[in-house]
Amino acid sequence: MATNMSSEKEEFESINLWERVIAQTNHATNCGALQSIVTKCKLVEDANIKFLIRILDNFPPKENTEKQEIWQCKNIKKGVNPFLPYEKDLFVTNLSNTHLCLLNKYNVFDYHLLIITRLFEEQQSWLDLNNFAALCKCLSQIDGLGFYNSGTLSGASQRHKHLQLVPFPLSSEVENIPIESIIKKINFQNNVEFISNFKFSHALTKINFTTENNHFQNALIMLDNYYKLLRAINLPLRKRKPTVDYNLLITRKWMMIIERSQASYESIPINSLGFAGTFLIKNRKQMEQLKKLTPLKILHNVAQNREQSIDY
Repeated sequence: MATNMSSEKEEFESINLWERVIAQTNHATNCGALQSIVTKCKLVEDANIKFLIRILDNFPPKENTEKQEIWQCKNIKKGVNPFLPYEKDLFVTNLSNTHLCLLNKYNVFDYHLLIITRLFEEQQSWLDLNNFAALCKCLSQIDGLGFYNSGTLSGASQRHKHLQLVPFPLSSEVENIPIESIIKKINFQNNVEFISNFKFSHALTKINFTTENNHFQNALIMLDNYYKLLRAINLPLRKRKPTVDYNLLITRKWMMIIERSQASYESIPINSLGFAGTFLIKNRKQMEQLKKLTPLKILHNVAQNREQSIDY
């Protein structure tokens, strides 16, 4: 997969990424490559956070989610990799000589992007400058939430290394993302901050991302803050790969890391988006279960907590 780095740089900087994403989404939808999961939105308030709950709609989603589950099961089997080769109908653009951008085949959020390595790399490995440079190229044109699920306990279903990006807002019912309301209240006086309602292992830091910087400058800023967050949760970089699973949330303004202990709680699976304040559930019964448990209790019990289980 040898490529000319300078020609790819020129190609990327000459395109309007948002227009490319919309055009490719229309194409992929029309040809059947993109199989969006239809959901209805509900808000559940907990500790002054309006959690966005996506509940599967009654009919089409059942078929789609079954396909998604089969697809994910295949992904984790040895030797099966949907990114090598990737579906050409889902291809958005080249990002660099190491990364490219695809549409998420089974998307819940509109225009959900995957930022994948061209060659196979393990998902449960450290992020590096190339990973952040590819993400920064997308964030420079599309303001949204970038995230990374490191390890199966974090909600990762695919071994091939990839970051993800969903444009803001995640829904018309919320401001960008549900936890934005509490993050805006943080002064960021210290290098690392914490959310008082999150009684589990996590850390948050401010990012000085600007579209005036080039991608390399923004990537260096992100990499430095990533290392800072890893140190804050005592995750040793000296190891060849992470010793615990974690979620990483990234915006133009801040970055947050969460240490994980399990992939789901009471049958409700959680990935990075859960800590951004959004859940995907299957039916009304699970919705009632979520309300009874409360969103924060679910998050507390899938993260690495001070106590093994949180009861309210």
